Amino acid sequence: MLLKELNEKDMKTMGMKISADDIYSINRSSMKDAVVLFGRGCTGELISNQGLLLTNHHCGFGQIQDHSSVENDYLKHGFWASDRSKELPNPGLTVSFIIRMDDVTAKIMEGMPRSGDEAAREAHVAAVSKKLATEAIAGTHYEAQVKPFYNGNEYYLILMEVFRDVRLVGAPPSSIGNFGKDTDNWSWPRHTGDFSLFRIYAGKDNKPADYSVDNVPFTPRHHFPIYAGGVEENDFTMVYGFPARTNEYLSSSAVDQLVNVLNPMKVELRAQRLAIFDRFMKADRDVFIRYADKYSSVSNYHKKWAGETRGLKRAQAVDKKKTLEMLFENRVNSDPNFSAYAGLLPSLYKAYEELGKIQPEVDLYAEGILTVEILRFANSFKALLEIPAADWSSGAGQEALKKLQTSADDFFKNYYAPLDVEVLSSMIPAYYTYSREDRIPEGFPGFAPGSSEQALMTEAKRLFETSLFDNAETIKKALAAGDTSYRSIWLNDPAYRLSQFYFGHYRDDLLKSLSKVNASLIPLNRAYMRALKQVVPEKKYYPDANQSLRVAFGKAEGYSPGDAAFYNWYTTADGILEKHQTGMEDYAIEPRHLELLRKRDYGLYADKNGELRTCFIASNHTTGGNSGSPVLNAKGQLIGTNFDRNWQGTMSDVYYDINQVRNIVLDVRYTLWVIDKYAGASHLLKEMTIVR
Repeated sequence: MLLKELNEKDMKTMGMKISADDIYSINRSSMKDAVVLFGRGCTGELISNQGLLLTNHHCGFGQIQDHSSVENDYLKHGFWASDRSKELPNPGLTVSFIIRMDDVTAKIMEGMPRSGDEAAREAHVAAVSKKLATEAIAGTHYEAQVKPFYNGNEYYLILMEVFRDVRLVGAPPSSIGNFGKDTDNWSWPRHTGDFSLFRIYAGKDNKPADYSVDNVPFTPRHHFPIYAGGVEENDFTMVYGFPARTNEYLSSSAVDQLVNVLNPMKVELRAQRLAIFDRFMKADRDVFIRYADKYSSVSNYHKKWAGETRGLKRAQAVDKKKTLEMLFENRVNSDPNFSAYAGLLPSLYKAYEELGKIQPEVDLYAEGILTVEILRFANSFKALLEIPAADWSSGAGQEALKKLQTSADDFFKNYYAPLDVEVLSSMIPAYYTYSREDRIPEGFPGFAPGSSEQALMTEAKRLFETSLFDNAETIKKALAAGDTSYRSIWLNDPAYRLSQFYFGHYRDDLLKSLSKVNASLIPLNRAYMRALKQVVPEKKYYPDANQSLRVAFGKAEGYSPGDAAFYNWYTTADGILEKHQTGMEDYAIEPRHLELLRKRDYGLYADKNGELRTCFIASNHTTGGNSGSPVLNAKGQLIGTNFDRNWQGTMSDVYYDINQVRNIVLDVRYTLWVIDKYAGASHLLKEMTIVR
């Protein structure tokens, strides 16, 4: 909504041919009407007037997995609906359009408590936000929320239209959609066909409706034309989507903690879990299917944190933050107009010093012991077991039982106990290795500090042998019957007791300590953000990402990953064959795909040199949540789908460096080639607007 005021001139200078109103308008159809929040954490875009939606393969992975089995392995072989009746529903999946955004800062600030009590401030913001959202949706089918910007110095109300009937239309096999897997994740060069297709369905009135066979394809207010003419070096590019979270305005002390303490520990803990996952998944295809999404999730941030650390060090982010802070301090100390900010930075440094005593412990639990699945599942029974057996037939008891029945179905569908045994026996010693002695609770029998690796494995196996929480049949039967005799059994179950030992310490000690420190940090960071904009006004301040609709713009260009090296800005299908020839499992491809590539059967999708381009990079600032975002050319036409960042560029969540940061894009011509030539789903192309 601020593009015209802040960015339109710069964007046009870089080559943009459209206006800010073409991108975002509440008075007429605009590009915002073709961009959706896909599920809870990705972006998608409309590419036809019949509700056809394009996003990443990894964004639709959970739905593809849910529809997969050993007999119908859509992860391995792909899925293509031959007609509308074959499109697969996905209960719980939603897509959200932004109708409009309103600046409500003045309304939120009116009557704001001046006491400095952060809890009172939060209560005021929550109450006024709820009132504003309720008023905004009165008499409509819309939903609304108020989001803070600039660390709570500004607030915007966002009105949304949420659709609940979203069906799977097509997905390439993982050998295309996840080509390169963990080897290539967060890396460049890439050759991954990371896309999947869904369709939004609506009621006969074109409004959101629950799933029904009577629903019809949604007619969008706008859909993106697809430009099949390609992109060239230094062309203007734009990413439109829902970036999840950035922290660009952290102090130097916060970034220093991240680089030297928090990230290295989390990377090591995830590496241990991934090694266990990998061994079991390679041995059994059924386990592979069950754990494919979990592995991908764990692997994703394992590699991201490693790259983020490297990038921040290479960019000398801590030193550059210190330089900015020195400028800030000098101006504050020399200008009486800024006297209110004297002592702000020292207070911020001191608060982060206190955070450094507790945040590593919190991360150690979150990335270590609390990742053991049986402990997490057992802990989910806490609410039920706190209800007396006599009240299990009451409203609260019935609600808790019903909730657990649903979670039990989800848990056991994708669970393998032998794998979890090894995770438990691995995470316990890791906890004692990293934890501060003064934070370690008195040892739990069999899992005390100093236990040998063999003793821990023996104890872990004993726990699983005696626990009921890995017994799907018994658990589901007891929950369905509401059998109160199990209350005392579950309370004394070794998995439940161990879960309460660690989760209890996490809840009652660590989180309370963390909350206390954060209570002091929140107002300090808010004040620092406000002060920075006043004291150093020549710097441009973009609000941190918060999963609201954003635009990023840049150019298609390569970069240097290190001394004496340079990466070109695009890749071709030849690179798929080169990687495949290494024999690595992550580069395996299906016979038909291999045959088409060897024949160089590229058809209309080849570039002017007869090559099939697969991916390209650009200097757009993206982050998690931008997965699946449309990448657009100067005319607002779709030229690709955003799906990743280069390894060094993962630091952009904390510090953006145009020399290192690149977003990775699936060239739309490769998407079209896979749909047409590989899948033979040309009926889908007929509903798209393809500009050649």
